Amino acid sequence: MKEHPSGRARGLGLALSAALITGCASQSTNVQTASTTASVDLKPTPVAETTVVEEPVMEAEILQTRGIESAPEALTDGTHSDVVVNHPAISQPLSELEMLAVEQNPKLVKLYQEYNAASSRSRYVNKLPDPKLGANVFGAPLQTASGSQRAVMSMSQTIPWLGKLNAMEQQACFEAFAVRADYLSERLRVIAAVRTGWYRLYVIDQQIETAEVNQQLLQSLIDVANAQISTGSATQGDVLLGTLELSKLEERLLTYRKLRVAIQAEVNRLIARDADTSILTPQELKIDLPTLSSQQIFQQARDSQPEIQAAQLRTQATRWGIEVAHLSRRPELTLSANYFFTDNNRPPSNLYKVGQDPWSLGAQVSIPLWKEKYDALEDEATWKHLASTYSESDLLDRYDALITELLAEARRAEETAQLYRDTILPQAQQTLRADQESYSRGAVEFDRVIRDYRNLLTLELGYHQAIGELAIALTQLSRVSGQDVPLHSPAPPALPEPE
Repeated sequence: MKEHPSGRARGLGLALSAALITGCASQSTNVQTASTTASVDLKPTPVAETTVVEEPVMEAEILQTRGIESAPEALTDGTHSDVVVNHPAISQPLSELEMLAVEQNPKLVKLYQEYNAASSRSRYVNKLPDPKLGANVFGAPLQTASGSQRAVMSMSQTIPWLGKLNAMEQQACFEAFAVRADYLSERLRVIAAVRTGWYRLYVIDQQIETAEVNQQLLQSLIDVANAQISTGSATQGDVLLGTLELSKLEERLLTYRKLRVAIQAEVNRLIARDADTSILTPQELKIDLPTLSSQQIFQQARDSQPEIQAAQLRTQATRWGIEVAHLSRRPELTLSANYFFTDNNRPPSNLYKVGQDPWSLGAQVSIPLWKEKYDALEDEATWKHLASTYSESDLLDRYDALITELLAEARRAEETAQLYRDTILPQAQQTLRADQESYSRGAVEFDRVIRDYRNLLTLELGYHQAIGELAIALTQLSRVSGQDVPLHSPAPPALPEPE
């Protein structure tokens, strides 16, 4: 398994970095007032029943059973190779896969490092510039009454407008918190991607199992057709038709298995481990439905979604950027001190001290004369702030529409699965069973039985697809809302067994 050592210390690093910049917005009354709108909780409940170092995690509402103990058959495209690399099947619950992804995903590691960089900048941006020390040596000494001056040493310190330094610190703090929110947003995305891939693997495994069961059913139909030929009730064409359907089903199985390999590789990529590491899925999946309305989930997203919080924090940062641009008009003060080295090469005098080294103190103030330059600085900062504000508004509208769409998709998938389970599948099984009995008596043609078999197979696959779509819709809904939405637990949908 691939490991990223930096991921182990990420939780502690986040806590320390947050502590270092937490006080940024508390150094003045104005700062506290301006940053009130950004004082949102940046620790949403993750979309998984996972325990991570940096944040407390709620138990997931989407439940699943543990993986089966026996490894599945090798997933191949039907070809054979003499070189085989075997990876043991890993029976891990979904929560463990999510935890591995949070700890090892390369993009999360990258964002964590960017957050460290941004928080480090907030610790130095308000500091004074370094003092300057200089020396001048005269090629021809300056001749004075007290002696020859051969060199002068100077030291200066520039002091920018202190209000500007404070505003720059506040801007850097909000930008650092925005990067942290980006990290949390990507963390939710990675967890949702792992969940989605895992649910897709579950659907494919169920479809493979269904297809294999239908292989046995189809083979039994072919055996009945062979028995009917001996009695003269069927023709060789019936057997050939059944064999053709069996070949089509085998082709479908090959497609499913190749698709499983691709999805498994994607999940392993998110976890940062070998692409061909096997992942087992449970035999059944328990699906819950949201108890909240779309408006309640949207309010939850406004409070907990890190991407929305990042937009709000960047809006606050650009607001401080306007203040920085405005205070750039203020003058900068430079204090200096000079020391002159003088030789003792004059006759003694009662009027002055021969050879005494003189010194001086000085002060300089910058004069912001270029009005157009500072107007342009303020205009630039203002336009950035307006753009950030509209970006936040657009993000809220997009999340509102997305939540409505995902909630409708979840309800549609649940209703579809329920319709399959309670009505359509029992009717299709009953039809196939009746036509099988009629065919054994010679009352119906074999192609009618095959058509019933095709319908049943399509409906069973559609049922599992609906279950997967429901699970994926709820996963995306949890990601969008920033935490697991409150769910209720109906009776777990189960595929009815054929009689």
